[in-house]
Amino acid sequence: MPSETTLEASAPSPQSATTAEPLLRICNLTKRFQTPRGTIHAVEDVSLDIARGSITGLVGESGSGKTTFGRTLLRLIQPTSGSIRFDGIELTALSAREMTAMRRRMQIIFQDPVSSLNPRLKVEHIVAEGLRAHGIGTRRDRRDRVAALLEEVGLSADQMPRYPHEFSGGQRQRIGIARALALEPDFIVADESVSALDVSIQAQILNLLLDLRVKRRLTMLFIAHDLSVVDYLCDRIAVMYLGRVIENGPARPLVRQPAHPYTRALLSAVPQPDPAATRQRDVLEGSIPSPLDPPSGCVFRTRCPRVLPACADAFPPPVPVGPERIAHCINL
Repeated sequence: MPSETTLEASAPSPQSATTAEPLLRICNLTKRFQTPRGTIHAVEDVSLDIARGSITGLVGESGSGKTTFGRTLLRLIQPTSGSIRFDGIELTALSAREMTAMRRRMQIIFQDPVSSLNPRLKVEHIVAEGLRAHGIGTRRDRRDRVAALLEEVGLSADQMPRYPHEFSGGQRQRIGIARALALEPDFIVADESVSALDVSIQAQILNLLLDLRVKRRLTMLFIAHDLSVVDYLCDRIAVMYLGRVIENGPARPLVRQPAHPYTRALLSAVPQPDPAATRQRDVLEGSIPSPLDPPSGCVFRTRCPRVLPACADAFPPPVPVGPERIAHCINL
């Protein structure tokens, strides 16, 4: 395994991740919000498989709909339409009580390690919150469980009586990870879980997630905007723009030879460690359009350097660009 302060080659993925039936199968998932100003098209007709034991990265600019997509998978936000099948169970058909029971198998690590932890609760109570909610174990059992979880994520059982403000940012994120692990879930959504941390601390948290993936056979959706981080951690990458997945495939080929113009632009914005290195950059003009009024046809056409008149007609169908890899573009 790489050292805890470097991000280099991606870790190898388990062989079973691409051969087994996917743990999560999302088909035509759509989420729209009705506001006084109109309809917000947050997630639009997304289909995606997440294999068991794998880490799938979801990348895109701020405002692309990544967080909404992740929370909709867990039904923290109710979908407008589409299908979410988790281990063969259709989540959109479950009642509120059935979904509460299902949440033991599906958890989330939030982006902000400060606001996601209740400042009035001690760490022991924060990590044990899910155990109490589901009536798991006695008070002594829960205390022992919290102590073991803190040790597993690199903290100490002696820190249970402390409050969140007494920890650093990286330590607070470890507390959030311990809370997500408390119910022993099969699937975790990690929503920008390292973006608020220093680079050296990011590496430590990423290596911790890799260790937990192997040890617990976890499946993850890792949401981020930094493709270098996603390349290091993930087996597959889905690129999202304005609520649409526009490219999806194995991480290494997608990063080495991006097909979609938007993916190329994202990669060209990743800083290079060698200041003397030169390369051609794909610089995007303008900013991402408002989801209140998305462009017709291909949602990327208003910023695409290779736009054609036909791009305004309809969102492009998927085009195979490699093994188990597709991109939505008519100009490939």
